[in-house]
Amino acid sequence: MISTMDTARLIEALLFWKAEPLTRDTIARSLNVDLSQVDEAINQLRTTLANRGVVLMEVNDKISLVTAPEVSELIERLTKEELSKDLGKAGLEALSVILYQGPIGKSDIDYIRGVNSHHILRSLMVRGLVERLPDSSDQRSYMYQATPELFAHLGISTKEQLPEYEHLRAEIDKFRLTAVTQ
Repeated sequence: MISTMDTARLIEALLFWKAEPLTRDTIARSLNVDLSQVDEAINQLRTTLANRGVVLMEVNDKISLVTAPEVSELIERLTKEELSKDLGKAGLEALSVILYQGPIGKSDIDYIRGVNSHHILRSLMVRGLVERLPDSSDQRSYMYQATPELFAHLGISTKEQLPEYEHLRAEIDKFRLTAVTQ
């Protein structure tokens, strides 16, 4: 049996890695421990994180790691700085892939761009330009698509209204067929 302290460390690592709220049941299944051990470890972790930069938050039976309220001014300032920067070439590239291909998985975005898109996707989500949805074919991954706000900002109501949409879709489909047959 894993000690409460070890379970607390594992829960902290799991919440950090997933970067999203998890239920106690999900935590118990992921760590292969019973709910009572999860409850004890969560209480231990809550105590351990007191007076630190992150805290445990529990909302609607879901637990997550979040920044402590005491550091909110710093986080707000950094968020404003991030949002005031240009998207840059990488951001525009990823956004274009999502607009023309979405909903699309991160692995496909990475493949098309040839680089890891994790930070770019985070930036696009923080800005409200893309949203992350569960992937119905793989519960461990997500799909990314443009937000309605982005479409409104672009002055379009469907992706088919994007510039040269039909031509680019045909080129993308041709590229995919070529990649599959090689």
